[in-house]
Amino acid sequence: LYMGARAAIGQARLHLQEGRITERGAAISKAIKIVDEGLKTGLNMEAGGEIAANLARLYDYIVRTLLMANLKADAESLETADRLLADLAEAWQTSIDRPAGGVQP
Repeated sequence: LYMGARAAIGQARLHLQEGRITERGAAISKAIKIVDEGLKTGLNMEAGGEIAANLARLYDYIVRTLLMANLKADAESLETADRLLADLAEAWQTSIDRPAGGVQP
């Protein structure tokens, strides 16, 4: 999901540079849908506790940032959302590669 959202942001960035407003909006909408309906909805708020709550707030921030990027045709906001998703993807991959307790298989 992180890769899909980042790919949609990359497409939005290209459309922004080339002045394709409709396509930019569609790409940003796709990224928002992935973050809001895929990543955020997939959180288990009971089991995840504070971490899940913090992630939900971060996903909300990313969605708002993407909305502003579309509204203002703002490449910097697209970059901010992309960087946050990249950081989250890296953290997720690290958690898979290095299980709790720091013991490598």
